Amino acid sequence: MSDTRRSEVAALRPLIAETAAARIADRFITAFALGQFVVGQKLPSLPELAAMLEVSQTTVREAISRLAALGYVRVQRGRAGGTFVLSQWGPASDSGVRRALGESWGTLQETLDFRSLVEQQIARTAAQRIVPEDEPRIRLAVEAYRAAGTDRNASRLADLEVHQSIAAATHNRQLAELSMRLQHEVGLGFHGEPFSEDVRRRAVEQHAALAGAVLDRDPDRAARLAREHFALTEELLNELHDRTTSGTTPTTTAPPTEGA
Repeated sequence: MSDTRRSEVAALRPLIAETAAARIADRFITAFALGQFVVGQKLPSLPELAAMLEVSQTTVREAISRLAALGYVRVQRGRAGGTFVLSQWGPASDSGVRRALGESWGTLQETLDFRSLVEQQIARTAAQRIVPEDEPRIRLAVEAYRAAGTDRNASRLADLEVHQSIAAATHNRQLAELSMRLQHEVGLGFHGEPFSEDVRRRAVEQHAALAGAVLDRDPDRAARLAREHFALTEELLNELHDRTTSGTTPTTTAPPTEGA
């Protein structure tokens, strides 16, 4: 390889890395705007985030450095260290969300539609196939979500368990795995649904109603309630997309108090 060619290749490498980190930063900015991570919450570790997003830890570290420079997160060193969310909306949010959603908006809409159809079938099948041994897990999951309150990490895990417990009642492992994969895709690679106080309030009611339909062995009602419940994520994504393409921005979220 000639010296000129080597120089050209070397010049491209930082640009590629920067582009990857910038894209991941945009996905974080979008996740913050959707409430997938909330003010005061500690982000997962670098290895966990790299595995979720299917990129290198170096790319995630660079993305977090960008977020820190923009005021979205604070990186704290030491024993109780980690990366903590400072703001869910900032000056870079409009453009970051537009880039993150705009690149694949059509595909994301198709995925949301596919997910709705799949989750309706899961709820219907669970209501048809549920056995008494499945019931305690579903009831415990619904109660755990209710009890999680505004603890975002506990709420996220409990929400996943509600839907996995219902999927397990289908007694078809591939349906349960498909449910998790689709959640990962509509969640922009993160493990968690969009979140707000209003969404949580509605989800508490919807989880109980959906679980009740499955436990009552009512397939049609279960499918209908699943469609209504999973429309919450689609609703928030559509609102955010419309907001960032229309130029209307939400109120900036205040940073957490010390020690949050």
